[in-house]
Amino acid sequence: MADELEHFGMIRRPNPERPLQGMTVLVVEDSRFASEAIRLLCLRSGARIRRADTLAAAHRHLAVYRPGIVLVDLGLPDGCGVGLVEELDQARPRIGAILAMSGDDSLQEQALEAGADGFFAKPIESLFRFQQMVLRALPTGDAPPGPRLVARDTVSPDPISLKDDLSHMADVIGTGPQGEEVDYIAQFLTGVGKSAHDPDLEAAAANLADARAAGHGTRSGLASLAGLLRQRLAQTGVV
Repeated sequence: MADELEHFGMIRRPNPERPLQGMTVLVVEDSRFASEAIRLLCLRSGARIRRADTLAAAHRHLAVYRPGIVLVDLGLPDGCGVGLVEELDQARPRIGAILAMSGDDSLQEQALEAGADGFFAKPIESLFRFQQMVLRALPTGDAPPGPRLVARDTVSPDPISLKDDLSHMADVIGTGPQGEEVDYIAQFLTGVGKSAHDPDLEAAAANLADARAAGHGTRSGLASLAGLLRQRLAQTGVV
């Protein structure tokens, strides 16, 4: 029966041009801009994609179906993704490939110790790097046999997804965040700044994180970020 389905094209197998053909990727990522980049990479690689923007949503997905690959952002609105990585690594049967990602390179060791098969430092936009990392993490036999076509392309996410991220953070800052909410804002915008190649946004978010870590006040840092976000949104026509 399986041979007949494959003959009629109903079973799609990996091939050198689309090495993730027929696989499903669960992306646990709160940034729409970063998620859009991964969606494009998966599309170019032949994989289907599902997205969860929180740990709670990821657990709902995992309770219903079993993806072959999971990409977990380490900074999420409802907690740290490291715990989910550890949970997935310990589950039996285990997911084929578990990969962590973050705008904070210093979290790589923690992610690998938790059981991740690899770590993506943002931005994630190179098709070659994406495919290489995922294929290396997959169990033997899941990757296509023979030579693979090497694609040096990069993807460019829809700018609308970046506007959504910036607008959302502007709204969050407007609520007067405190404590861990400030940590989340700094983490989120650091990742967005790297993904969007916006060094000013990245630096402003990093300064806010540094102020929090040093126990200093964050009002001025939040105000600076709010002004920068307004400027970026005005440049894109979003008010």
